[in-house]
Amino acid sequence: MTKAFLDDRFLLNSPVAERLYNEYAKDLPIIDYHCHLIPQQIFEDTVFENITEVWLNGDHYKWRAMRANGVDETYITGDAAPYEKFEKWAETVPATLGNPLYHWTHLELRRYFNEERLVNSQTAPAIWENVNGQLKEKSVRELIKQSNVEVICTTDDPIDSLAYHIQLKQDKEFTVQVLPSFRPDQALEINRPTFTGWIAKLADASKVNITSLADLKAALQQRIAFFAEAGCKVSDHALDQLYYEPATEEQVDAILQEALAGKKVTQLEEAQYKTHLLQFLGQQYTAYDWAMQYHISAHRNNNTKMFNTLGPDTGYDSINDGQIAVPLTKLLDSLAMENALPKTIIYSLNPKDYYVIASIVGSFQERIPGKIQFGTAWWFNDQKEGMLDQMNALASIGLLSRFIGMLTDSRSFLSYTRHEYFRRLLCDVIGQWVVDGEAPEDYELLGKMVEDICYYNAKRYFNF
Repeated sequence: MTKAFLDDRFLLNSPVAERLYNEYAKDLPIIDYHCHLIPQQIFEDTVFENITEVWLNGDHYKWRAMRANGVDETYITGDAAPYEKFEKWAETVPATLGNPLYHWTHLELRRYFNEERLVNSQTAPAIWENVNGQLKEKSVRELIKQSNVEVICTTDDPIDSLAYHIQLKQDKEFTVQVLPSFRPDQALEINRPTFTGWIAKLADASKVNITSLADLKAALQQRIAFFAEAGCKVSDHALDQLYYEPATEEQVDAILQEALAGKKVTQLEEAQYKTHLLQFLGQQYTAYDWAMQYHISAHRNNNTKMFNTLGPDTGYDSINDGQIAVPLTKLLDSLAMENALPKTIIYSLNPKDYYVIASIVGSFQERIPGKIQFGTAWWFNDQKEGMLDQMNALASIGLLSRFIGMLTDSRSFLSYTRHEYFRRLLCDVIGQWVVDGEAPEDYELLGKMVEDICYYNAKRYFNF
């Protein structure tokens, strides 16, 4: 029987899947343990003037689709009027059939605004008026509450004052936890032109004069303690290329001295510095019982012309194809040897790494259920096939039942429908096992598994 577009059976292909979703997954709270939402907007309870502000500003998924559809940059990141940008997106949406953007666009309109018209150039004016009218009554906090979100972990630089997190923590009327995440990429990127300038800012924030490796570690320790006081329970690292090159404290200190003097260090020295600092940071995360996230295999800023025009994170990144097994295993092993391997979540942007990661995480499990996690399908892969591939790889050689599930990794307050998308796919996978006779139709067993993956595993894992 043909399904209606986005009907109640969307992505659910058996009665078992429908029951699992509707009775066990659908109404669970959301724990968004990794995102790029702006805490200032949550604190100030921003009210967006129009759908362009909440939908298109900063969304490089949509920007890439618009460019692929031939839309001029003026209507993407340029100075075109908000309605003109929305109109160009509406013209692009029909061309996104087959891309998750088609589903996400219509899910967001339906779930937040009860808007069921298909998005195209003809419906754009009516959708614009309807949604903008409702947005006046839907502040950021209202959107979060409507999404049934319990915890939000933003992504924050070690030098951040965390002023908005601290004020939100003191706001008794807003019960959603908005917690910082420690993202020290700038401390590791020793060859970036911005390195010495960032170190100066770290010195200011930590009140530590940084002239040596010991000083740098002391400054990072101070900021980790500060983040922990603000409620931080998770760190994050963008490891576009993995290294493992052990070196002595003295060697790494000399490398840092070169960089602080404004000199470029060699590729080997960079690898030695990064290895040493990642080991140090892993030890700190273990001491604070934080989870450590590694985001691996992105190839960023491919288009130099547009990078020079627009800067990073504007939709010109892609999947990297480097080898990760040896350096990742050795890095984790070096921490495990010191009894300093924290809870760790590993994501890869390249699906070729899925079975590699699923097998590596199984080599370091201990004490805590699912201590080392194969993270959910990320970025280019957080779509139907990518999510299914990740779940099947994990289920095949690990414990899907201990998986901590979905996150948004988004800059938009409307992206929480991605949790619905994920939950439907999860229930469909498990439901199909029952249909195929590969799992019993035991709803006590299967329902608990669904509830754990969608909510309880993450709540326990991060100690929220």
